[in-house]
Amino acid sequence: MHQYISEFSKHIGHQVIIKGWIINIRTSKTNCFFDFRDGTGFTQCVVSLEEVGEEIFEKAKNLSLESSVSFAGKVVQNEKNLGGFEVLVQGMEIYHLAEGYPITKEDKEMGVDFLSDNRHLWLRTKRQWAIMKIRNQLIMSIHQFFQSENFVQMDAPLLTGNACEGTTDLFATDFFGREAYLSQSGQLYGEAMAMAMGKIYTFGPTFRAEKSNTPRHLSEFWMIEPEMAFYTNEDNMNLIERFIKSVIGQVLFNCKQELEILNRDTNLLQKAAFSNFPRIPYTDAVKILRGEMDYHGKNCIQTQKDDMEKFQNRIHEIEQDIQNRQDSIPTLSKGQVKFNEAKILALQSEQRDLEEKLRNIPKWIESALAFEDGNDFGNSDETVLTRIFETPIMVYNWPAKVKSFYMKEVDGNPEYVKGVDLLAPEGFGEIVGGSERETDINVLLRKIDEHGLERRVFEWYLDLRRFGSVPHAGFGLGLERLVRWVCNLPHVRETIPFQRRYGRIEP
Repeated sequence: MHQYISEFSKHIGHQVIIKGWIINIRTSKTNCFFDFRDGTGFTQCVVSLEEVGEEIFEKAKNLSLESSVSFAGKVVQNEKNLGGFEVLVQGMEIYHLAEGYPITKEDKEMGVDFLSDNRHLWLRTKRQWAIMKIRNQLIMSIHQFFQSENFVQMDAPLLTGNACEGTTDLFATDFFGREAYLSQSGQLYGEAMAMAMGKIYTFGPTFRAEKSNTPRHLSEFWMIEPEMAFYTNEDNMNLIERFIKSVIGQVLFNCKQELEILNRDTNLLQKAAFSNFPRIPYTDAVKILRGEMDYHGKNCIQTQKDDMEKFQNRIHEIEQDIQNRQDSIPTLSKGQVKFNEAKILALQSEQRDLEEKLRNIPKWIESALAFEDGNDFGNSDETVLTRIFETPIMVYNWPAKVKSFYMKEVDGNPEYVKGVDLLAPEGFGEIVGGSERETDINVLLRKIDEHGLERRVFEWYLDLRRFGSVPHAGFGLGLERLVRWVCNLPHVRETIPFQRRYGRIEP
């Protein structure tokens, strides 16, 4: 009977049949060692000449990377091996012998462009498997959280006749002779649905036509957008914090193997799951960013300077370690050589990352010191600001001029709105944006005009203020940005099975 690697703990000492693909091969005169994947996990399969006989052994020696195979054998526990188990093979069936599989090295050796061109194959690597498993866990945890809070999952249209935040970054299309847009957000429709159902959330693809090629931007991505009737922005922030803590906690509990594969330091994720999130008004956040105000004894500018010194010292340590390993290679065994070569590659990758940060930090400091009150935070500003925090932080009460027309004005101070951004630590920046929504129809009409939008296409939205208007709030979370932070990835392109971003629509 066909078994899966993820179920091996139930089958120790028993005969199994597993079906999957070869991902690594080591051979000797009497044994073949195959690293093997089946989609649920990874294991080692050992084909012994003594056990299987010459005919099967010779066929095993001809197996290649990504050949598809069925192995029959006994499961034994071996903590030193891939996945903690191995299969002592007694029989084999070959489905397909792959030839010339192109992905033969670690990601950092193959190059980003090459891997992106071969994304359909790149997905098979252990690292990408771990990322997709964590993405799946986050999706399941998001649904679980909102369902447990009595939200109703509903769907907003992907084709719209009006823009949520202006049309400059929207994909336009012809809708039977009329211009329509691919949705940049389901929020306006979410407000309508919340007026019917009380608490709803949408979960679907959204589209932005920004010509931006940063590590944070995709042209097609997935958004989670809850909307709640009778919620203030304070209620909104409370929900955001409970939500993030819940989904991070589920990943920590259910994805230990995947986080280990990614070498993810989980200390800050633990703090995010179990610590309170600081809440800082925008005006204070500006002072903290510019180094004019400390937060619990920490200063943003001085922290960046300290980082520079720390990174320089670490680079020196890495250079010495690499040199020592290179000098020792001529005296080492074959296995020790491979281990040290792999370690050198990892050290060189770390060095490149640190050198990149050293190039950026002086520019970040300059930008932070020159930041003008009233502007929106850029990527580097969010990086500098969050560096002194170990958990996500909430920045609230933003200048109206940098936020959307539907955000409610702060009582007595219409230059600011009741918006909130959740910024992740470790330089990952904004992952949640939300607000209390404006309920005064006259204020909305003024804002629509100020943003240069057409009143006509918002008549249905204005009806929500004409018929039973109530205080309400909501937020949007970008799934891929959440995955990037949780997995500690350098770029958002690895967070989605097939990336669609500026300059890339294939494969």
